[in-house]
Amino acid sequence: MAYVATRGGERAIEQSQRLYRADIGPISPGRVAEVRAALPYLVDRVMGEASLYDEDLAALALAQTGGELYEAILLLRAWRTTQPRLTVAEPVTQESLFTHRRISAAFKDIPGGQVLGPTLDYAHRILATEVLSGETHVPAPVEPAATPSPAKQPSVAAWQAENGLLTAPVTDRTLGNDIPDVTREPLLFPAKRAHTLQSLARAETGGVLALGYAAQRGYGQAHPTVNELRLAEAEIVVTHPRGTRFSAGRVKVSQAEVVSKKGAELGLGFAATLGWNEVKVIAAATLDLNAKGAAKGSATEEEFFLYHTEGVESSGFCIHFKLPHYVTFQSSLDAMRDAKARRAARETVEEDKRVEPAE
Repeated sequence: MAYVATRGGERAIEQSQRLYRADIGPISPGRVAEVRAALPYLVDRVMGEASLYDEDLAALALAQTGGELYEAILLLRAWRTTQPRLTVAEPVTQESLFTHRRISAAFKDIPGGQVLGPTLDYAHRILATEVLSGETHVPAPVEPAATPSPAKQPSVAAWQAENGLLTAPVTDRTLGNDIPDVTREPLLFPAKRAHTLQSLARAETGGVLALGYAAQRGYGQAHPTVNELRLAEAEIVVTHPRGTRFSAGRVKVSQAEVVSKKGAELGLGFAATLGWNEVKVIAAATLDLNAKGAAKGSATEEEFFLYHTEGVESSGFCIHFKLPHYVTFQSSLDAMRDAKARRAARETVEEDKRVEPAE
């Protein structure tokens, strides 16, 4: 695709940026804190798609861009590239997650039990319009459970594998800097398993939802059942250069397993991401499930959905059409005019041949 760079009008360009920022207004530490406190799930989405876990920076990116998600994610990814890579944390297992929510649609009773946790799944969707009249909407306080559920919960897929319902995935023993990193290596096909899961973790939520929904409606090979959906916190354990292992803190994570009957066993799809984003991991796990055996060129083919759910690249390509394309467009117009002229010339010659000479 050829286009010319925008040149000239430097003052106009600067003023256009000022107009944008004037609409947003001043950005203060208080405003950033307010975004972080008021929009935690949006902050989670930005962190997940930017593949950088820092709630303050994600809230700042949202405040600085006025909530324009693609710009906020691009801003955070750009900042991420400037930071040093200090170390690689130890692997996080499902059983070690500090679980806030864990449900299964496949089984009524699962090892550890169903944990509803924070959700609006069963709420009435009623807009609190009284707030616009000056009232303050105060949520009802949470009542502590008589018997709190265990913080650590087992994996449903592991339990199914023990009972011969599915074949457990082979554990990847790759550690440290040997782990393939899609932010440092090109995405090639067939993709490495690490690249597939990393790409789905960073994928744009809306794009994943659209393709995952298409697969669920019959445009894929397998209809999913949610085996396990989990919102949790993962302990980040790193090793000090002197050899001491210590916790660097916790990060919020979402993960989903979906299953579908395939022959004598269940097929398994998996996805996980930073932050709490249920719809994304369910849709992403659906794509992972359907990728096995997908037809070339279909929406559930790995090459198709990994490329087209990369939000920064796809939005950037779409938005770049706003840039000047004078050269290519004028070339197209010249070709159209030339073709019309040649056609008109041919029609004139043919008309002359049909005219009888005067006697």
